[in-house]
Amino acid sequence: MPAQNLTCTIIQQSLVWQQPAANRDQFARLIAEQAVGSDLVVLPEMFTAGFSMDVRTVAEPETGATLEWMAQIARQSGAVITGSYAVLVAGVPVNRLVWMRPDGSYATYAKRHLFRMAGELERYRAGKDKLLVELKGWRVCPMICYDLRFPVWCRNQGDYDLLIFVANWPAARADHWSALLKARAIENLACVVGVNRVGVDGKGYDYSGDSIILDARGRPLAEPGSTAGVFTATLDGAELDDYRRAFPAHLDADRFTIE
Repeated sequence: MPAQNLTCTIIQQSLVWQQPAANRDQFARLIAEQAVGSDLVVLPEMFTAGFSMDVRTVAEPETGATLEWMAQIARQSGAVITGSYAVLVAGVPVNRLVWMRPDGSYATYAKRHLFRMAGELERYRAGKDKLLVELKGWRVCPMICYDLRFPVWCRNQGDYDLLIFVANWPAARADHWSALLKARAIENLACVVGVNRVGVDGKGYDYSGDSIILDARGRPLAEPGSTAGVFTATLDGAELDDYRRAFPAHLDADRFTIE
């Protein structure tokens, strides 16, 4: 159980369509100027290019420019940096989240649920395994966008304290995004961070942001709405522990396995 507080920064921005260098420069500036002192900085899904299915244009080698950039920014800021981008794994495109630590070590998560309505299912390979990482005593489970709709995959089986979703979630379904994030916090007795983008992408889809940081009761700690910017909140480890002791619904949860 987390004993320490965790300072989390979320960055909600418009993305430059299929221009990784421009997006990296934008996020580097914002992190250097507005994320000082954070333990964790969360970027959107496909933060280098937008939600592009043009894998020949946007997918990078596993040890390419964005991985090097994340290592540099994590080292300079002293924070874990996380977000997803398109990566070629053994020549196959994957929507991969990277959890980059300040010491240069990292872990990865491949998006399990691929958004078939946009053709992601045909262009990227799905992952099979959850990622569980630790930061300042917090057990963290990062996921990607469409994963949010699948509560069995997201279910806390006593293995995490913070659930993260990085996304490119269109404005047309913004109410679903907000409702599901709150539900995931309440049902899992865990803090939840959801980071979405704003603006219009190269396909003409509009994004309203609605990023949020929630405590385990589903109450917002940071809620920027549709405003682009950098937003920070501190997650209280002692408060989470106290809440779970006072309302231990997790002790009555069903046991199951995921195929």
